[in-house]
Amino acid sequence: MAARLNVALVGAGLMGSFHAETLAHRLPRARLATIVDANEAAARALIDQLELDDTRYEPDAATAFADASIQAVAIATPARFHAELIVAAAQAGKPVFCEKPLSHSLAEADRAIEAVAVAGTFLQIGFQRRFDRGFQRARQAVEDGTLGPVHLVRSITRDPAVPRPEGPLPWAIFLETMIHDFDVLRWLAGSEPTEVSAMGASIGWGDDPASGLLDTAVCTIRFANGALGTSDVSFNGAFGYDVRAEVFGPGGMAAVGDGRDDSASFYTAAGVTRAHSAWFKPMFGEAYARELEHFVECARTGTTPAVTGKDGRESLRMALAAIESTRTGRSTPLPG
Repeated sequence: MAARLNVALVGAGLMGSFHAETLAHRLPRARLATIVDANEAAARALIDQLELDDTRYEPDAATAFADASIQAVAIATPARFHAELIVAAAQAGKPVFCEKPLSHSLAEADRAIEAVAVAGTFLQIGFQRRFDRGFQRARQAVEDGTLGPVHLVRSITRDPAVPRPEGPLPWAIFLETMIHDFDVLRWLAGSEPTEVSAMGASIGWGDDPASGLLDTAVCTIRFANGALGTSDVSFNGAFGYDVRAEVFGPGGMAAVGDGRDDSASFYTAAGVTRAHSAWFKPMFGEAYARELEHFVECARTGTTPAVTGKDGRESLRMALAAIESTRTGRSTPLPG
């Protein structure tokens, strides 16, 4: 294989732009060969911004996937396009990195996973928290038995002041945001979920909760190994982006994520202050780069990635169960 892996990136929006910069300038073994987006102006502006003289623009994903020089595909479009693009890339024989969520329906998720299996390639889902060094240390403490059997896991996400009504789609709090927490809880618990119970509210926005336009949600999960998990999410974080997790057992507890940009705290007459990441890019910038580096190496070596389509499907199954629980007011079982 050539020294650099030729990657086609689909999507030039918020996450696509961030991944483009990583592929182009942070990973020596990757080459951003093509950017695909229906918005030509946005794609070409990104190419110019990143000074990518040898990166092509392509309006059609199928054409890019059919290009024999393209060796892998990264997808960073809205979720409604994910499954179709994964299927097309797999049918072209390309390994795929896809941003979360895998899909918004299990049928589409299964179609994508099956296409990848039939093609004999692989799919990696963009759960970047798994590539954060702090989260990885917590997971290692579970794997090596430092904490003993897992009793409790907790995951928290605060998004900074998501606007309404221009903001997210119905049930996005589960499908687009808490999807990260579901994956982290399952990963840290080291077990599969068997039951989900959730509540949601529109406290800051004032929408009817039945509409799915929720800005606040709490979820509890029972796992097959007996561990209990909780997650809570808000779209009204006045202080900025906030992601934390805990895993607890009889041997102790691992806590991840204090939001610090550095370890300095300042004590003045105005009070105690410390630097805090107000947005997800500085907080998880290294983790995003490491997940794409992992994808590139898996594509180069034919290795199965650490985060697969199954992981994407299971987190989606938990999110859909949480929606059902919120709608019915009852716990939703998750058959094994």
